[in-house]
Amino acid sequence: MGTPINIPKLGWTMEEGTVTEWLVDDGATVAAGDPLYLLESDKVENEITAPASGVLRQTATAGEAYPVGTEIGTIE
Repeated sequence: MGTPINIPKLGWTMEEGTVTEWLVDDGATVAAGDPLYLLESDKVENEITAPASGVLRQTATAGEAYPVGTEIGTIE
């Protein structure tokens, strides 16, 4: 079982975020702290980093909105 990648809550009123772009390909090796994806919320785009090192497995599609807390991938 890997480390889950969830949509973070970046503000008090944030209820969902849009994964605008994955910065790392599915199946690529990442290190903790590497930029993973861009998340848009309330028209602000944030770069979200890897919580752990390993192989990225994406389960979310870029361009889609997801509720806060939704698992959008794992690092194995």
